[in-house]
Amino acid sequence: MPSDIHADPRNLLRALFDAAVEAAQAGRCLAPHLPLPPRGRCVVVGAGKAAAAMARSVEDNWAGDLGDLSGLVVTRYGHGTATRRIEVVEAAHPVPDRAGREAAQSILGLVEPLGPDDLVLCLISGGGSALLALPAQGVSLEDKQAVNRALLSAGATITEMNTLRKHLSAIKGGRLAVAAAPARLVSLLISDVPGDDPAVIASGPTVADPTTFADARAVLDKYAIPAPATVAAHLAAAADETPKPGDPRLAASEVHLIATPGASLDAAAALAREAGFETIILGDSLEGEARELGSLHGAMARGRLIDAPLIILSGGETTVTMSDAGSSGGRGGRNAEYLLALAIALHGAPGVYAIACDSDGIDGSEDNAGAIITPESLARARAGGLDPRARLLDHDAYGFFEALGDLVVTGPTLTNVNDFRAILITAG
Repeated sequence: MPSDIHADPRNLLRALFDAAVEAAQAGRCLAPHLPLPPRGRCVVVGAGKAAAAMARSVEDNWAGDLGDLSGLVVTRYGHGTATRRIEVVEAAHPVPDRAGREAAQSILGLVEPLGPDDLVLCLISGGGSALLALPAQGVSLEDKQAVNRALLSAGATITEMNTLRKHLSAIKGGRLAVAAAPARLVSLLISDVPGDDPAVIASGPTVADPTTFADARAVLDKYAIPAPATVAAHLAAAADETPKPGDPRLAASEVHLIATPGASLDAAAALAREAGFETIILGDSLEGEARELGSLHGAMARGRLIDAPLIILSGGETTVTMSDAGSSGGRGGRNAEYLLALAIALHGAPGVYAIACDSDGIDGSEDNAGAIITPESLARARAGGLDPRARLLDHDAYGFFEALGDLVVTGPTLTNVNDFRAILITAG
């Protein structure tokens, strides 16, 4: 353990985040879940921010002849890594692009000819839904992109977004598993969703889908999103429902969770306790508006000052609703926005520090993983001419923390178990 953890709370917060990320690295957690080589072919496919790292780990740990492996995985731009047998394609996230569509079409083409002696090894992680961008027949990629952008701006939850994505897709919502039958299908999942539901992770391309076309239409209605004509027609026709639980075409499919947000929080908690701090885990599935959760956690931390030294950990995925943005707008990210609201709620409370970062290393669409606050953050900001509340109104938390020099920049971590938050109370 670094000797200066207690001397510099920033170092401890960063060490906690690093421990959470390390627990979810494919090189650490994938090998024990690999199946034995099949009698026939083994085709590796997959999608997500960790897909390339997972493919690399498969190659490094495969029990059979490496020459027998083939396949293709798609990951976010900048999240690729070198592989020997499995092709890696990079595509756009969170709004899909043509590279993702072509990769998804190629994946279907790889699995459709396989037979019962063959194995499909599917590597799925967060971000896979946008990266497997193969629209249903009659729906254009451009219209699917428009719906995706509207849902992001409206602050829809990941479950709501994936419900709609499944019913506008030719590959998600169990359709990849149907295409792979009768081959044996083994899916290895790194979860980035509250509850670790395989049907929600990357829109569940290899598992049964309990949602319906009616559920998808309800999501658009909830947020009053006008659907493009092709989308509205496809959802209204409801002619090709996703496979449901019990569908015999999914009988040869099995799913293994190899990394979860909860396990990453546990790894951080172990380090915190080793450093001598009482630790509370609020849960790994906290959702809601980022600024509202930040305000709530600020009030909670102020009420726990007498319990110092204490570390409060949480995970999950908040949302940022852009429809209420101020006139100038700003560069945000849900973790930075959470922290700015937290700092305002703490109002310079002594001895309270915090970090919030996306475990994939990218907070929203910016170049930072998140940020750090200290008891002096608001005072430093005001001394520099920054108005914290105005920046929060404009969703410009990135600009706020950039000016303070308190952004956390890691680059792509090649995994994704959602957001990590830690509040460190050193003194009351």
